[in-house]
Amino acid sequence: MLALTAVMIAGIVAIVVLLVIRLGPGAAPAPALPELPAGLVLPDGAVAQAVTFGPGWVAVVTADQRILVFDAAEGRLRQALSLAP
Repeated sequence: MLALTAVMIAGIVAIVVLLVIRLGPGAAPAPALPELPAGLVLPDGAVAQAVTFGPGWVAVVTADQRILVFDAAEGRLRQALSLAP
């Protein structure tokens, strides 16, 4: 019984040490988030729920179940997809 307790305590200490090493003050900073194109304008009534970036495009998921794909360089709407059934 004493051996099991010692092993469990050692395991908890190991987990705490790993978390401190991984998330402590010497941890790498979070990566910078990409910037939205300045000219990107959502259609009237569209409310953004999520944004995804790809090479040369930006996709915006709206509250009204649409995916709007914009050109990343110009900010113009390239494609609109409806997710409604």
